[in-house]
Amino acid sequence: MTSTAKYTDQSARRRLRREVPSAAAVLADEQDFRAMSRYRTFPFDDHRGYLQQMENLLRTLASQGVLTTLSLFDPVAFEKYCADLTLDPDRPDSRSRYTAEVARTGATLTYQGEPLNRLLPLLVEEAGRQATWDHASAVLARAGDCPECGEDLAHAAFARATQALQQLLEALGSGTHHLVCSVAAGDPSLLAVLHATAQEGARRRLAESDTLVFCTVLAAGFALRTPGGIVSRTTTGHDTTGGPAHDTVRGWSFRDAWPRALSAAEVFTAYCTDADTGEPIPPEHGVDYAPGLPLTPPPDPHHHG
Repeated sequence: MTSTAKYTDQSARRRLRREVPSAAAVLADEQDFRAMSRYRTFPFDDHRGYLQQMENLLRTLASQGVLTTLSLFDPVAFEKYCADLTLDPDRPDSRSRYTAEVARTGATLTYQGEPLNRLLPLLVEEAGRQATWDHASAVLARAGDCPECGEDLAHAAFARATQALQQLLEALGSGTHHLVCSVAAGDPSLLAVLHATAQEGARRRLAESDTLVFCTVLAAGFALRTPGGIVSRTTTGHDTTGGPAHDTVRGWSFRDAWPRALSAAEVFTAYCTDADTGEPIPPEHGVDYAPGLPLTPPPDPHHHG
Protein backbone atom coordinates (compact mmCIF):
# COMPACT_ATOMS: atom_id res chain seq x y z
CA MET A 1 0.00 0.00 0.00
CA THR A 2 1.42 3.38 -0.95
CA SER A 3 1.62 6.28 1.51
CA THR A 4 -0.95 8.14 -0.60
CA ALA A 5 -3.41 5.25 -0.39
CA LYS A 6 -2.83 4.96 3.37
CA TYR A 7 -3.50 8.68 3.81
CA THR A 8 -6.67 8.32 1.75
CA ASP A 9 -7.86 5.40 3.91
CA GLN A 10 -7.19 7.33 7.13
CA SER A 11 -9.03 10.36 5.80
CA ALA A 12 -11.98 8.20 4.77
CA ARG A 13 -12.12 6.62 8.23
CA ARG A 14 -12.09 10.04 9.88
CA ARG A 15 -14.90 11.21 7.64
CA LEU A 16 -16.85 8.03 8.26
CA ARG A 17 -16.37 8.46 12.03
CA ARG A 18 -18.32 11.73 11.81
CA GLU A 19 -21.27 9.78 10.46
CA VAL A 20 -21.30 7.19 13.26
CA PRO A 21 -23.04 8.67 16.33
CA SER A 22 -21.88 7.99 19.88
CA ALA A 23 -23.78 7.45 23.12
CA ALA A 24 -22.68 8.28 26.66
CA ALA A 25 -24.44 7.69 29.98
CA VAL A 26 -23.35 9.85 32.89
CA LEU A 27 -23.55 9.33 36.65
CA ALA A 28 -25.11 12.67 37.53
CA ASP A 29 -24.85 12.65 41.33
CA GLU A 30 -22.47 11.53 44.04
CA GLN A 31 -24.76 8.77 45.34
CA ASP A 32 -24.99 7.05 41.94
CA PHE A 33 -21.24 7.44 41.49
CA ARG A 34 -20.55 5.73 44.84
CA ALA A 35 -22.84 2.86 43.84
CA MET A 36 -20.70 2.20 40.73
CA SER A 37 -17.42 2.63 42.60
CA ARG A 38 -17.86 -0.77 44.24
CA TYR A 39 -17.10 -2.47 40.91
CA ARG A 40 -13.43 -3.36 40.50
CA THR A 41 -13.33 -2.44 36.80
CA PHE A 42 -14.91 0.99 37.28
CA PRO A 43 -11.88 3.24 36.70
CA PHE A 44 -12.75 6.31 38.81
CA ASP A 45 -12.68 7.10 42.52
CA ASP A 46 -13.61 10.80 42.46
CA HIS A 47 -16.95 12.08 41.14
CA ARG A 48 -15.67 15.54 40.23
CA GLY A 49 -12.73 14.07 38.34
CA TYR A 50 -15.07 11.62 36.61
CA LEU A 51 -17.32 14.45 35.41
CA GLN A 52 -14.30 16.40 34.16
CA GLN A 53 -13.05 13.40 32.19
CA MET A 54 -16.54 12.85 30.77
CA GLU A 55 -16.74 16.49 29.66
CA ASN A 56 -13.29 16.28 28.05
CA LEU A 57 -14.38 13.20 26.12
CA LEU A 58 -17.62 14.83 24.97
CA ARG A 59 -15.76 17.95 23.82
CA THR A 60 -13.22 15.84 21.92
CA LEU A 61 -15.96 13.95 20.10
CA ALA A 62 -17.77 17.20 19.31
CA SER A 63 -14.55 18.72 17.91
CA GLN A 64 -14.30 15.72 15.58
CA GLY A 65 -17.83 16.32 14.31
CA VAL A 66 -19.24 13.29 16.14
CA LEU A 67 -22.84 13.55 17.37
CA THR A 68 -23.16 12.23 20.93
CA THR A 69 -26.38 11.33 22.70
CA LEU A 70 -26.21 11.81 26.45
CA SER A 71 -28.35 9.92 28.98
CA LEU A 72 -28.31 9.18 32.70
CA PHE A 73 -26.60 6.09 34.08
CA ASP A 74 -28.81 4.54 36.77
CA PRO A 75 -26.89 1.97 38.86
CA VAL A 76 -30.08 0.27 40.10
CA ALA A 77 -31.48 -0.09 36.58
CA PHE A 78 -28.04 -1.25 35.38
CA GLU A 79 -27.92 -3.99 37.99
CA LYS A 80 -31.40 -5.19 36.97
CA TYR A 81 -30.45 -5.03 33.29
CA CYS A 82 -27.42 -7.23 33.91
CA ALA A 83 -29.46 -9.69 35.99
CA ASP A 84 -32.13 -9.97 33.29
CA LEU A 85 -29.51 -10.70 30.60
CA THR A 86 -27.18 -12.71 32.87
CA LEU A 87 -24.36 -10.23 32.33
CA ASP A 88 -21.50 -9.59 34.71
CA PRO A 89 -22.01 -5.99 35.96
CA ASP A 90 -18.30 -5.71 36.74
CA ARG A 91 -17.30 -5.60 33.08
CA PRO A 92 -16.82 -2.56 30.82
CA ASP A 93 -18.71 -4.20 27.96
CA SER A 94 -21.75 -4.68 30.23
CA ARG A 95 -21.72 -0.96 31.02
CA SER A 96 -21.36 -0.24 27.33
CA ARG A 97 -24.35 -2.44 26.42
CA TYR A 98 -26.46 -0.77 29.10
CA THR A 99 -25.47 2.68 27.81
CA ALA A 100 -26.58 1.72 24.29
CA GLU A 101 -29.90 0.43 25.67
CA VAL A 102 -30.57 3.62 27.64
CA ALA A 103 -29.74 5.72 24.58
CA ARG A 104 -32.37 3.73 22.68
CA THR A 105 -35.15 3.68 25.28
CA GLY A 106 -34.44 6.33 27.91
CA ALA A 107 -34.43 10.09 28.21
CA THR A 108 -31.64 11.67 26.15
CA LEU A 109 -30.20 15.01 25.10
CA THR A 110 -27.78 15.76 22.30
CA TYR A 111 -24.44 17.15 23.43
CA GLN A 112 -23.69 20.45 21.70
CA GLY A 113 -20.63 21.69 23.54
CA GLU A 114 -22.31 22.97 26.70
CA PRO A 115 -20.58 22.69 30.09
CA LEU A 116 -21.69 19.44 31.67
CA ASN A 117 -22.84 21.16 34.89
CA ARG A 118 -25.30 23.16 32.81
CA LEU A 119 -26.53 20.19 30.81
CA LEU A 120 -27.02 17.69 33.65
CA PRO A 121 -29.97 19.49 35.31
CA LEU A 122 -31.73 19.55 31.93
CA LEU A 123 -31.05 15.84 31.51
CA VAL A 124 -32.39 15.06 34.98
CA GLU A 125 -35.48 17.14 34.18
CA GLU A 126 -35.98 15.28 30.89
CA ALA A 127 -35.62 11.92 32.65
CA GLY A 128 -38.21 12.97 35.24
CA ARG A 129 -40.57 14.10 32.49
CA GLN A 130 -40.27 10.76 30.69
CA ALA A 131 -40.72 8.78 33.91
CA THR A 132 -43.90 10.73 34.67
CA TRP A 133 -45.21 10.15 31.16
CA ASP A 134 -44.44 6.42 31.35
CA HIS A 135 -46.19 6.13 34.73
CA ALA A 136 -49.21 8.17 33.60
CA SER A 137 -49.50 6.18 30.37
CA ALA A 138 -49.45 2.91 32.29
CA VAL A 139 -52.13 4.20 34.68
CA LEU A 140 -54.22 5.47 31.78
CA ALA A 141 -53.97 2.12 29.99
CA ARG A 142 -55.74 0.47 32.94
CA ALA A 143 -58.94 2.35 32.09
CA GLY A 144 -59.82 -0.19 29.39
CA ASP A 145 -62.93 0.17 27.22
CA CYS A 146 -66.37 1.51 28.01
CA PRO A 147 -68.56 -1.48 28.98
CA GLU A 148 -71.55 0.03 27.17
CA CYS A 149 -70.21 1.49 23.92
CA GLY A 150 -66.79 -0.13 23.70
CA GLU A 151 -64.90 3.16 23.24
CA ASP A 152 -61.29 3.34 24.43
CA LEU A 153 -61.64 5.24 27.72
CA ALA A 154 -58.01 6.35 27.68
CA HIS A 155 -58.49 8.04 24.31
CA ALA A 156 -61.72 9.69 25.45
CA ALA A 157 -60.09 10.89 28.69
CA PHE A 158 -57.13 12.37 26.84
CA ALA A 159 -59.45 14.30 24.53
CA ARG A 160 -61.34 15.55 27.58
CA ALA A 161 -58.08 16.55 29.29
CA THR A 162 -57.01 18.50 26.21
CA GLN A 163 -60.31 20.40 26.26
CA ALA A 164 -59.91 21.14 29.97
CA LEU A 165 -56.39 22.52 29.52
CA GLN A 166 -57.45 24.67 26.58
CA GLN A 167 -60.37 26.11 28.55
CA LEU A 168 -58.17 26.69 31.58
CA LEU A 169 -55.52 28.61 29.66
CA GLU A 170 -58.15 30.70 27.88
CA ALA A 171 -59.78 31.53 31.22
CA LEU A 172 -56.45 32.54 32.79
CA GLY A 173 -55.77 34.98 29.94
CA SER A 174 -52.60 37.05 29.66
CA GLY A 175 -49.58 36.48 31.88
CA THR A 176 -47.02 33.84 32.71
CA HIS A 177 -48.76 30.76 34.08
CA HIS A 178 -47.20 27.98 36.15
CA LEU A 179 -49.59 25.00 36.32
CA VAL A 180 -49.24 21.93 38.51
CA CYS A 181 -51.50 18.90 38.08
CA SER A 182 -51.44 16.18 40.75
CA VAL A 183 -53.28 12.86 40.65
CA ALA A 184 -53.44 10.29 43.45
CA ALA A 185 -52.65 7.26 41.31
CA GLY A 186 -50.44 4.90 43.28
CA ASP A 187 -47.12 5.59 44.97
CA PRO A 188 -45.71 7.99 44.02
CA SER A 189 -48.60 10.18 42.97
CA LEU A 190 -48.54 11.58 39.46
CA LEU A 191 -47.33 15.16 39.20
CA ALA A 192 -46.97 17.26 36.04
CA VAL A 193 -45.81 20.86 35.60
CA LEU A 194 -46.56 23.15 32.68
CA HIS A 195 -45.36 26.68 31.94
CA ALA A 196 -47.39 28.85 29.58
CA THR A 197 -46.90 32.44 28.50
CA ALA A 198 -49.73 34.40 26.94
CA GLN A 199 -49.57 38.02 25.79
CA GLU A 200 -52.39 40.10 24.42
CA GLY A 201 -52.73 39.47 20.70
CA ALA A 202 -49.85 36.96 20.60
CA ARG A 203 -49.87 33.21 20.22
CA ARG A 204 -49.68 31.29 23.48
CA ARG A 205 -46.28 29.65 24.09
CA LEU A 206 -46.20 26.09 25.42
CA ALA A 207 -43.55 23.38 25.44
CA GLU A 208 -44.94 20.46 23.44
CA SER A 209 -43.35 17.75 25.59
CA ASP A 210 -44.56 19.32 28.85
CA THR A 211 -48.06 19.74 27.40
CA LEU A 212 -48.18 16.06 26.43
CA VAL A 213 -47.15 14.94 29.92
CA PHE A 214 -49.59 17.35 31.60
CA CYS A 215 -52.53 16.17 29.50
CA THR A 216 -51.60 12.51 30.06
CA VAL A 217 -51.52 12.96 33.84
CA LEU A 218 -54.80 14.89 33.72
CA ALA A 219 -56.36 12.20 31.52
CA ALA A 220 -55.28 9.48 33.98
CA GLY A 221 -57.14 11.30 36.74
CA PHE A 222 -60.22 11.67 34.55
CA ALA A 223 -60.26 8.09 33.25
CA LEU A 224 -59.88 6.43 36.65
CA ARG A 225 -61.81 9.17 38.50
CA THR A 226 -59.15 9.33 41.18
CA PRO A 227 -58.65 12.33 43.51
CA GLY A 228 -56.58 15.10 42.02
CA GLY A 229 -56.39 18.76 41.26
CA ILE A 230 -54.73 21.65 39.45
CA VAL A 231 -53.07 24.72 40.90
CA SER A 232 -52.18 27.74 38.77
CA ARG A 233 -49.82 30.56 39.66
CA THR A 234 -50.09 33.51 37.29
CA THR A 235 -47.58 36.34 37.11
CA THR A 236 -48.96 39.49 35.52
CA GLY A 237 -46.01 41.90 35.64
CA HIS A 238 -44.31 44.33 37.99
CA ASP A 239 -46.16 46.81 40.13
CA THR A 240 -45.81 50.60 39.79
CA THR A 241 -43.18 50.81 42.54
CA GLY A 242 -40.81 48.55 40.66
CA GLY A 243 -41.27 45.78 43.23
CA PRO A 244 -41.65 42.08 42.51
CA ALA A 245 -44.16 40.79 39.99
CA HIS A 246 -47.72 40.25 41.19
CA ASP A 247 -48.83 36.62 41.49
CA THR A 248 -52.31 35.13 41.67
CA VAL A 249 -52.89 31.54 42.80
CA ARG A 250 -56.04 29.63 41.82
CA GLY A 251 -57.10 26.02 42.22
CA TRP A 252 -59.39 23.28 40.96
CA SER A 253 -60.20 19.79 42.23
CA PHE A 254 -61.47 16.88 40.13
CA ARG A 255 -65.11 15.93 40.24
CA ASP A 256 -66.97 13.91 37.61
CA ALA A 257 -63.83 13.81 35.45
CA TRP A 258 -63.51 17.59 35.24
CA PRO A 259 -61.72 20.41 37.09
CA ARG A 260 -64.16 22.11 39.47
CA ALA A 261 -63.22 25.57 40.76
CA LEU A 262 -62.20 25.90 44.42
CA SER A 263 -63.19 28.89 46.52
CA ALA A 264 -60.56 31.44 47.56
CA ALA A 265 -60.60 29.99 51.08
CA GLU A 266 -60.06 26.47 49.75
CA VAL A 267 -57.19 27.68 47.56
CA PHE A 268 -55.59 29.42 50.53
CA THR A 269 -55.94 26.32 52.71
CA ALA A 270 -54.54 24.02 50.04
CA TYR A 271 -51.60 26.29 49.18
CA CYS A 272 -50.71 27.24 52.73
CA THR A 273 -50.73 23.76 54.29
CA ASP A 274 -47.74 21.42 54.38
CA ALA A 275 -48.79 18.33 52.42
CA ASP A 276 -46.66 16.01 54.57
CA THR A 277 -47.29 17.33 58.08
CA GLY A 278 -50.61 19.15 57.71
CA GLU A 279 -49.06 22.16 59.45
CA PRO A 280 -49.95 25.65 58.20
CA ILE A 281 -47.45 27.50 55.99
CA PRO A 282 -47.27 31.32 56.14
CA PRO A 283 -48.78 32.95 53.04
CA GLU A 284 -46.33 34.54 50.63
CA HIS A 285 -46.06 38.29 50.45
CA GLY A 286 -47.53 39.79 47.28
CA VAL A 287 -49.56 36.70 46.38
CA ASP A 288 -53.33 36.74 45.99
CA TYR A 289 -55.25 33.52 46.71
CA ALA A 290 -58.21 33.72 44.35
CA PRO A 291 -61.06 31.34 43.50
CA GLY A 292 -60.63 28.98 40.59
CA LEU A 293 -62.26 30.09 37.35
CA PRO A 294 -65.33 28.09 36.25
CA LEU A 295 -64.78 25.73 33.33
CA THR A 296 -67.64 24.30 31.28
CA PRO A 297 -67.55 20.49 31.15
CA PRO A 298 -68.34 18.79 27.84
CA PRO A 299 -70.85 15.91 27.83
CA ASP A 300 -69.52 12.78 29.50
CA PRO A 301 -71.13 9.74 27.88
CA HIS A 302 -69.03 7.34 29.94
CA HIS A 303 -70.18 8.37 33.41
CA HIS A 304 -72.56 5.69 34.62
CA GLY A 305 -72.75 6.56 38.28
